[in-house]
Amino acid sequence: MSSAVINKDTVIKTGNKTPAKKPEVKKEAPKAEKAKVTKVLNGATFRKMLLGGASLLEQQRKYVDSLNVFPVPDGDTGINMCLTFKSSIKEIEAVPNNNIDAIAEALNKGALKGARGNSGVILSQILKGFSTVVAASPDKLDTKQFAKALVEAQMVAYKAVTKPKEGTMLTVIRVMAEEATKLARKYSDFETFMKELIVAGEDILQQTPDMLEVLKKAGVVDAGGRGIIVIFEGMNKALLGEEIKAVAEELVETNESPDVHIDFDALEDIEFAYCTEFMVVNLNKKTTMSDIDKLRDNLMTLGDSVLCIGDLTMVKVHVHTNTPHMAMGYALELGELDNIKIENMLAQSRAMREQMEKNREQKPYAIVAVCAGEGLSAIFKDITVDRIISGGQTMNPSASDIAKACERVPSNNVYVLPNNKNIILAAEQAKALTTKNLFVIPTVNIPQGITSVLTLNPDDTIDTNVKNMKEAIKGVKSGSITHAVRDTSINGLEIKEGDIIGLDDSNILTNTKTVNEAVASLVGKLTNGTTVSVTLFYGEDVKEEEAEKLQKELSKKYGDYDINILYGGQPVYYYLISVE
Repeated sequence: MSSAVINKDTVIKTGNKTPAKKPEVKKEAPKAEKAKVTKVLNGATFRKMLLGGASLLEQQRKYVDSLNVFPVPDGDTGINMCLTFKSSIKEIEAVPNNNIDAIAEALNKGALKGARGNSGVILSQILKGFSTVVAASPDKLDTKQFAKALVEAQMVAYKAVTKPKEGTMLTVIRVMAEEATKLARKYSDFETFMKELIVAGEDILQQTPDMLEVLKKAGVVDAGGRGIIVIFEGMNKALLGEEIKAVAEELVETNESPDVHIDFDALEDIEFAYCTEFMVVNLNKKTTMSDIDKLRDNLMTLGDSVLCIGDLTMVKVHVHTNTPHMAMGYALELGELDNIKIENMLAQSRAMREQMEKNREQKPYAIVAVCAGEGLSAIFKDITVDRIISGGQTMNPSASDIAKACERVPSNNVYVLPNNKNIILAAEQAKALTTKNLFVIPTVNIPQGITSVLTLNPDDTIDTNVKNMKEAIKGVKSGSITHAVRDTSINGLEIKEGDIIGLDDSNILTNTKTVNEAVASLVGKLTNGTTVSVTLFYGEDVKEEEAEKLQKELSKKYGDYDINILYGGQPVYYYLISVE
């Protein structure tokens, strides 16, 4: 697994230089009534708290996204954590009861499937450890068990990262877990426990700049750590009964290519074979709302995906079960049945699998690559990449997205090219979600991805190809041109909002007022006496004639190099640059 790194999506701005105003939390006037005391969490409260954490994270994710060490328009810590947590919430909402163990299992399953980006993958591991302990408490959860779950959460998260760095979200969750153990000895009520826990988390978050020099220079704190605090703040608000207003914008939950329509999750082993739907009408005069509640409880004993809604005029029922006759039998006690529909999901699954295998010609290996931009997708397809996952900066695909893409290629052996340092962890995690053999080549940019494909030799063994591809990408020099989204001072450069900046894989190397000036300057810093050619991939905001004009200017200035331009169509970056 790739080591934890401090990159463009891991930190957020703090202090006087904060570029985005943190959403204000209105303070309510103190109430005279006796303070609420919750000494144990039942399943309903636990579910509500998780929903609150996800809601506040979604509400504040743009604030987290807008704050970066690097002032580039691709901050995505907030959205990665938000979509990862939202995947868990989707699984939780499908749980037909309020059993804590069932909710915890759904929390873990959803996080694993939805993990995206470094911050999202680490969050998924935190939720995995947390849910493991919570699942052992099917009825209720007290502060000591909650603290124990946090200890396990930080242990699992640390183990998931090869070289964990202090000053990141790992530090925040570790210190919060340590403090939770102490607090649980002092406080048995969750209201005080959660309040003090958040204070401890905020305190360590503010110390992160003292742990990493890169944070201190930029005057920032860790963005992933901020996301952790936001989740706990949302859980606490839900515990206290405070309303968290939903944001109007709907987050995109997948970056899958739009031409795919098969739900491969539906092709897994099916526990309950029959999708059963009907309506209960003309209810008996003696039927009460309690009878409808009892019907819902009975349906939950027969299967999953239970829906039982309505009133004394009509009830709509949906359930996945192996005994549809029993479901209808329970309903007949309330009234008459209408609009009955029973579908055999096993037969549907077999048919889809047969068709899928019929259309699939097996190959010795396949290649899956991540990229954003019509031109880049075409380039990868031209050099024999089997499947493209649409994604990159600002839209990292999840582990589930990557696994599904690998399931769709005609080979059991799949080379995966993340082409972004923030996608490598999700690609590694995808191995647990598929039976395919995934070989992740840790490409951190598009030029490395292209080089790795061109290095692959069909006549070599997989192990040899993996070794050669990993070695080849070490020699790739690359850069990118984008614009600054806020004022900052970094690496000796005074950068103003709107400046055009040029970056290599880890630093801002130049800033100018025009795109062409930035490209010319960056090419000069990336090239040396061994350079033969420079390739520019121009993005969606650059016209072809502008790129051609720049090519001529660079050819005059750098006459010893072969200057090429190709249409990439990528968002965010005006140019991606490859130096060979």
